[in-house]
Amino acid sequence: MDQVLLLLILVFIAGVAFDFINGFHDTANAIATVVATRVLPLQTAILLAAGFNVLGALSGTAVAETVGKGIVEPGTITQTVVLAGLIGAISWNLFTWFFGIPSSSSHALIGGLLGAGAAHAGFSSWEWNGIEKTLIALVGSPIIGFIGGLFLITLLVRLAWRAKPRTATRTFRGLQLLSAMFMAFSHGSNDAQKTMGILTLALFTSGRIDTFAVPGWVVLIAAVAMGLGTAAGGKRIIHTMGDKIIRLEPIHGFAAETAAASVITVASHFGFPVSTTHVISSSIMGVGSVRGKSGVRWSVARSIVTAWVLTIPACALVGALSLVLLSLVFSK
Repeated sequence: MDQVLLLLILVFIAGVAFDFINGFHDTANAIATVVATRVLPLQTAILLAAGFNVLGALSGTAVAETVGKGIVEPGTITQTVVLAGLIGAISWNLFTWFFGIPSSSSHALIGGLLGAGAAHAGFSSWEWNGIEKTLIALVGSPIIGFIGGLFLITLLVRLAWRAKPRTATRTFRGLQLLSAMFMAFSHGSNDAQKTMGILTLALFTSGRIDTFAVPGWVVLIAAVAMGLGTAAGGKRIIHTMGDKIIRLEPIHGFAAETAAASVITVASHFGFPVSTTHVISSSIMGVGSVRGKSGVRWSVARSIVTAWVLTIPACALVGALSLVLLSLVFSK
């Protein structure tokens, strides 16, 4: 088999695997709160998230173009670099999933690409404008999510304080179904597009397409892989997100999901790749902080933030090492 074709096949296998792992790793993003508040049983919530993840993945390609040509310069890298970057991201996702740590698949993918790109062509392969745009979004979106969660829960508490507890609970249980769907849709609209960008980058570097434009069949592959991964579930991280950070009631779940999904949807529309994990985690923290310092289990929050900080450098290192190993096997 031709080596270029073999590498393309391997990249697609790794890309689909990353998308699938991303789905079950980030299932908690969409459904942790709706499960924690017992609005839906786990399996029903997972199937709901899978369906709306697929719909979100089919909603556009703006994020795909940012990831595919805004992190590393397509003309300076090879398929081996793309494959090495994916290996770095997949390794970190599996590591953090095993230990139940909510981490960012977006950070993992970007870190893997940056490390492999630098190992292949030096820092000249980095698209600094795109990286700056991406980092601003990755850092800024959790802050906005925190503020949004805090603002929304404050507003909702003031609006609902005169309502009977039973009436308020019933109302917000219904509303949380809608916010869970919104969250799942927004997750698919941002995270699945990152895989679309990587697969399109592989097609471009292999010469299969002349211009960087995401083919419709790549969109479909990424959407289905994300949906299947979500359907597989991710109970470890669901437990961390839904139970360990704060004690959730339906009103808190609705506020956190609505704030996070709004941030992610706006980011997807403008082509900003953000960490859905970071946004929903920070929104949950924002909602919990309305109760004061004791409203959030800050020891759990610190471990999550530590994982956030480590993700890009760790994946960059694994991506660079993977590139070195792959270069021993493939000459191109």
